[in-house]
Parts: sequence; structure tokens; C-alpha cells
Amino acid sequence: MKIGIIGAGNIGGTLTRRLTELGHEVAVANSRGPQTLAGLASETGATPVTVEEAPQGADLVVVTIPQGKVPELPDDLFGDVTGGLTVVDTGNYYPQRDGRIDEIEAGMPESRWVEQQLGHPVVKAFNNIFADHLGHGGRPSGTPGRIALPVAADDERGKKIVMGLVDALGFDPVDAGGLDESWRQQPGSPVYTTDKDAEGVREALSQASQERTPEWRA
Repeated sequence: MKIGIIGAGNIGGTLTRRLTELGHEVAVANSRGPQTLAGLASETGATPVTVEEAPQGADLVVVTIPQGKVPELPDDLFGDVTGGLTVVDTGNYYPQRDGRIDEIEAGMPESRWVEQQLGHPVVKAFNNIFADHLGHGGRPSGTPGRIALPVAADDERGKKIVMGLVDALGFDPVDAGGLDESWRQQPGSPVYTTDKDAEGVREALSQASQERTPEWRA
């Protein structure tokens, strides 16, 4: 699969390493330009590109940048891509880093807000696990205690594709419902950075309380 990754921080760098290891054709971009990605490209075989180039020809694009930076992405970033492109949002909202986002503070799920900024449907995934655990915690399917990751999306096709990637990376994918339910895996929720197995993830998602979101965020 051809995969574009926008953001080369902890999660973006980890996904670049792991997805190239799995044989995917990866193009990676950051805000500072392709010339700053020479080391990661040399290490992984990924192609350094500009942000504008990352979606071109891709089957899937991962947006993994600070939430507050999403509106700074080009307005027409996905304007020339086909409707079949799957876009993954791995981000989390941290007001102390991102500044106050009124819509999210008023209760809008973080990834629904990201979707509106991008003008393209998104799949919420890879946001509730530490980068180091994502890089080294994968295990073969059927391994007892295998870490599970929730995946939320309205687009069932895109969700299925991302759940397949989660499995290939060594984690049990758990269907977390539509994007409006993705608040259940936001920072502070029972499933956030807890490395639960599939049964534990399902239970944690069911235990999440939307009324407690401001408390968890604080």
C-alpha cells in the first residue's frame, strides 16, 4: 500500500519505521521540509516529501501532528485526491500545548473537529498508545494479552483498512464505533495509554463518561 505520513514526531516516526518494515511504500513529510528528514529516510527507506506531496498517489494518509497545528495545513491538501483515500487522525487535544479550541471544549469529539478542518473523513486510531509501545509492543495474532487498539470511523471501508493495519502491526483492532464515539479514546479516558487487551479495551470504552471529559483533560 502507498502510505503518506504527515508528521515525523514520536508517532509519525514510529509508524514510518514499522510500516516500511511491513513492506509498505511510505512517503513522510513534516513542517520543516524534506531536507530535515534525511536521517529517517536513510534509516527506513521512506521517501521524504513536502506536506502537499504526501497525499498524492497515496492509498492512505496518516495525519500525526499537534492538534493546534491542523488548521495550518494547506486548505486544499486533499482537494485533488480520490474519494477512496483513507485519512487517519492520530492526534490528541492538549489545551496547554494546542491553545483553547472552543468547539472541542464545548463537547465536539477531537477527531470530528480535525475532520472539519481537513475537509475529508478521518479514521481515529493510534492515539491512545505510547509511541515506544507502538514500536515494540506488537505481538503475533492470538498471543495471550496482545495489546488492542480502538479504531473509530464513520467510513466502514476506511475503518476496515485501518483495522487491518493495526493487526499487521501486531495489535488486536477493536471497532470503537463511529467518529462521534471517538471521545471514548481521548486523553484521560479509561482506554488511554493503558495497553489493555481486546476485552479490556471494549470494557474501557463502555466505561468512558463524556461528562468527565473536562476533568480528564485538566
